[in-house]
Amino acid sequence: MLLTLLGFGMVLTFMTLIMTRRLSPLVALIIIPIVFALVGGFGPTMGTMMLEGIRKIAPTGVMLMFAILYFGVMIHAGLFDPVVGFILRLVKGDPLKIVMGSAALALLISLDGDGSTTYMITIASMLPLYKRLKMNPLNLTCVALLASGIMNLTPWGGPTARAASALHVDPGDVFVPMVPAMGVAILSLMAIAFWLGLRERRRLGRVALPGEPLAPLPGAQGDDDNTGEHLPTMAGPETADLRRPKLLWVNFALTTALMVTLVMGLLPLPVLFMIGFAIAIVINYPNLAHQRHLISEYSGNALAVVALIFAAGIFTGILSGTGMVEAMSRGLLAAIPPSLGPYLPTITALLSMPLTFFMSNDAFYFGVLPILNEAAQGYGISAVEMARASLIGQPVHLLSPLVPSTYLLVSLAGVDFGDHQRFTLKWAVLVCLALMAACLVLGLFPLVGQALVR
Repeated sequence: MLLTLLGFGMVLTFMTLIMTRRLSPLVALIIIPIVFALVGGFGPTMGTMMLEGIRKIAPTGVMLMFAILYFGVMIHAGLFDPVVGFILRLVKGDPLKIVMGSAALALLISLDGDGSTTYMITIASMLPLYKRLKMNPLNLTCVALLASGIMNLTPWGGPTARAASALHVDPGDVFVPMVPAMGVAILSLMAIAFWLGLRERRRLGRVALPGEPLAPLPGAQGDDDNTGEHLPTMAGPETADLRRPKLLWVNFALTTALMVTLVMGLLPLPVLFMIGFAIAIVINYPNLAHQRHLISEYSGNALAVVALIFAAGIFTGILSGTGMVEAMSRGLLAAIPPSLGPYLPTITALLSMPLTFFMSNDAFYFGVLPILNEAAQGYGISAVEMARASLIGQPVHLLSPLVPSTYLLVSLAGVDFGDHQRFTLKWAVLVCLALMAACLVLGLFPLVGQALVR
């Protein structure tokens, strides 16, 4: 009981302090778990727990650091300029089209199943537009995260593979019937993007881009002086000097090869990005002064993200090492009365939102889900149905402070982590509920168990 209270208390204290901006996420991730570990009497073994947590998360930190450097090189070289230019011509300064285009781009890139890649490419392509039109970047981080949460349900994305492995079922049997439900979730995301874009259109109006006359949109409430001439360009003189338009196809081929090897799993992700960065910077900038300039420019961003990753290792190390995760899961399960047993798939779907927010996917799928599934068997509920129900909360899961890629997202977009959580949480819950409703309508997991057999 004490461990359960300590676990929930630690997570809730962390969330409260960062969302009220009383502590930065970096400081909170380090200080709060140490305080709760000391309160729980784990002082003598606390150091080992923290080192184990850091050791497990170290490859992710290395991958993100070199991924930031790699895409920094590609941004300076101008790899994404054609994409941004095409979107500029397509959206014609309309914030509504920009937000919806951001969602569509993130959905497409998310097909590779890697959230970090999705965020880096989406933010690199779209953030210049948001800055140029003075749009709220939280709209961008919101739709990018929700798109990643939906598309992460593919078998190669992680959660589906974990659920199938934990319950010893075929990932195809879990995923394929869920495709129509994912379609409903995608429609809900596009509806959210439409609403957010419409809100931005009403706030800003339409901004005329270079070479385009201003034509205000109906009902716009933006400023009259909204010509866009005062807005910053996407690249200053120093950045423009580093453009490599003649190497566009070379950089495109290199990035494509990197993505293909990433999906195929030929090498570990950290190694792939280290190799990719080394090749990219030598090809584009053989001059050592240029290399030092680029590394220096992105080192601050990389340091901020990697520091958060290692701090999160301390948090997860203590959370797991003390047994708080297991105690939290068993405490929640004990709170479910037997009379609700036939409703376990629906309960699992609803619980997957807070549980995957408070703990890692590994802890939920390999620790909590097998226990829920064992209880469900007595009510005629199949393992594959429980596996599908467990996937519902993934859009909310990505808002968790335990997800490394989310720190990358907010860092690249230049937004506060707590602001991002407050802005996105209600929309993430809405997407989860739309996904659950579609699954229930399609009969992918029953609202009530078929039979009470025990």
